[in-house]
Parts: sequence; structure tokens; C-alpha cells
Amino acid sequence: MFSYYLKLGWLSIRRNPLLSILMITAIAVGIGACMTTVTVNYIMSGNPIPQKSDQLFYVQLDNWDPNDQDDDAGEPPEQLTYIDAMALMESGKAFRQIASNRSGLVLEPQGEDERPFSVDTRNTWADFFPMFDLPFLYGSGWDDSADQYLERVVVLSKEINERVFGGEDSVGRNVRLNGMDYRVVGVLDEFLPVPRFYDVTNGAFDEPEEIFIPFNIAVEYQLPRNGNTSCWKPLDGDGFEAFLNSECIWIQFWAELRNQDEKQEYMAFLDAYVEQQKELGRFPRPLNNQLSDVMEWMENQEVVADDAQVMLGLSLLFLVVCLLNTIGLLLAKFLGKSGDIGLRRALGASRSSLFKQHMIEAGLIGLGGGIFGLVLAWLGLRGIEMLFGDFVENLVGLDWVMVLTAIGLAIVSALLAGLYPTWRACRIAPASQLKTQ
Repeated sequence: MFSYYLKLGWLSIRRNPLLSILMITAIAVGIGACMTTVTVNYIMSGNPIPQKSDQLFYVQLDNWDPNDQDDDAGEPPEQLTYIDAMALMESGKAFRQIASNRSGLVLEPQGEDERPFSVDTRNTWADFFPMFDLPFLYGSGWDDSADQYLERVVVLSKEINERVFGGEDSVGRNVRLNGMDYRVVGVLDEFLPVPRFYDVTNGAFDEPEEIFIPFNIAVEYQLPRNGNTSCWKPLDGDGFEAFLNSECIWIQFWAELRNQDEKQEYMAFLDAYVEQQKELGRFPRPLNNQLSDVMEWMENQEVVADDAQVMLGLSLLFLVVCLLNTIGLLLAKFLGKSGDIGLRRALGASRSSLFKQHMIEAGLIGLGGGIFGLVLAWLGLRGIEMLFGDFVENLVGLDWVMVLTAIGLAIVSALLAGLYPTWRACRIAPASQLKTQ
């Protein structure tokens, strides 16, 4: 019977193509607008590392100015000082932990005809790669000895490896950065976490860095910093050494804690460390250390902007308006078939069979609206990409989850819109219709 009802629904849609196109278009416009904003919010708020997001914790210590009343509801600073980051690294209290910051270097290709170019760089520690599950095409990350003995080693992104070495296995070869040679120890495979959770402070939706080098090398050679730097008191002296010993914050710090016990022990360690520093005249504000897992940290940093959520709400309301129009069109269509419905009732068709037939027809209209709505959503996402450029490049893709969601939402919406018109059509008395035929 289902295939028979499908055939009847298709014939009914073809019998009045103009009205059918209007209904499909109404649903498609609502689905297109809704799925454009749903897709952006879905990608922005997704879990970028679901296999261990509850084991990775962002560390915050409140070393800020006690007289500063402009901070967000007493939140500690978003980054750490060099003094605190190095103290935490030397303690080794976490299963894995890393301090990192963003930098920018100049890569000098070996070919005589090739010009130097800038590369986005991440200064970090050996634990960065296993901690965040970075995939490797060739080689691996460096080991702890490279951090300790200031080895000039480097991990390249797949794109940089293709640009410099033609995609070959470059492990063991050298690249020249800011006038110094670095030995390649690894080449990453495709790695594009969205959001870029490990450094939302400097651009949650930026692409990952192109090159990774040891943090201590960056400090040793005073390599430039491209990330955010904030200071609440003047430096005690001049030069880079004074900056390192200052209360300036510029380092992101993550700890991998595998269970609740490790988290509690690490928090106790942080509290004890800050109390010790208070005795030395630092940390003038009340104790306010925080450990936030990946999803908590992204929520804290409002990775999904309030404007995006408002737009999502408005698009859902727009979909409701489109469905109200669809209800009116379906009501006109089904009541226009009152003669056919009366005849079928007189020939023995039950109300339930008529209800199923017309709901299947509404579902077919919803399917058509969903497919057309996907086209409109794709066009909407391309429009956003053209308007905002590279900033939203990683936010405007339709994956299979969103495709199936769009089609499912369209069918469900059409079925809901068809409930009242179908109920009205099934209430038609066959006798009243037969008298007029």
C-alpha cells in the first residue's frame, strides 16, 4: 500500500504543479535559511577532540592587578606568564602538559630561484603531539631531550612539506628559518580541528600552524611573538630578560589529566604553588585558579558568539512562518480535492487510509523542499564565505550529518504542516460531495 500511496501522491503533485512548486519553495526557503545558520553553529560548537576532550584541561592562574575591576566577572587571565608556565612545566605534575605560544618566522627555500616566505609557527613542547593526537604522515614529534638540550628540530605541516619538498619524506632534511637551520623530525598529515581548541585566544577558527618548533628554542633565540600579550604592571628593567621575568601573560598552558583524582591532585598543586608565590609578593588577588576541559574552555571563551545564536533563533522562526504558509497551501490543495475524497469514501475507503495517503503526499512535498533547501543552504554558505573571506572558510561546509538533518527536518516539517489540512480533508462527508457531482 505504501508504494500505491506514493504513486497517488506523485500524481496529485503533478496534477497541480504550480501549487506544488509554491509549497516546495516555501519549505525550501525556510530550510535553506535555517540550515545555513544551523551548519555554522554546529561546526562552531562541535567537539574538536571527542576521544579525550574531558581529559584535557586549560590552566588559568590569577596573577592580575587587584585594582582592575574591568575583568570579566572576576575571571583569571586567559594566559600565563613565563615564570609560572616554566614553574608548572618543571614540576611535571600532570600526565602530560605543554606551554605554547604563536609565532611567525621566515622560511628560506633551498632553491636559488625560490623566494623566502612567512610561515605561521607554534612554539611548544614534545607532549603537544601525543597530547592533542596529531596525525603524522612521516616521522613523529621530537622527544623530551630536544626540549631539554635546545635541539633545533621542526615538525612541518603537510602543505609546507609539499611546497618545500614536493610532498616527499623530508625527515632528516633541513629547513632554514630566520637564518638558522632546523632538522625535520616529522611531517603532519591532514590536521584541521574546528574550532582550533588549543589556542582559541589567538583565533578559534584560524587554520593550524604550518610549522612547530621547541618552545625553549623560541625563547633562547628571542623569536618574534604573534599572539596576544598583556601586562598589568611595568617591566622591572629593559630587554627580553626583563620581559620573561615580568607579570606579562602570553603563554597558553594545557594539562592532560586522565581521571578525577589526577584533576583534584593537580588543582591542589596549583593552589599550593600560588600560595607559595603569594609569600614572595606575587598574586595579589584572592586565590582563583581554574581548570577547564575543552568544551568548558570553549564555552568560557564564547567560541559560539551570541550573534550566531540569535541568528539561529531568527532562522527557526522564519522556518515556522514558511510552514504556516505551507499549511494554508496544503489546506487549499486538499480541500480542492473534496470531490475525489468524497467519491473514495463512498467506494469504501476509510478515513485512516485517506489520512495515510495525504500525509505521504505531504512527505513527498517535504522531501522536494529539503533537496531544494540544501541547494539554497549551500548558496547561503558560499555567500557567507564570499562576504567574510578566510575567517569563515572552515565553517561553511555541509557534511552528511547536516545533509541528512536538512532532509529529515524538511520531511518532518511538511508532515507537521500537513496534519491539519489532512484532518480537515478526511472530515469531508461523502454524501454532501456526491449530491453535487
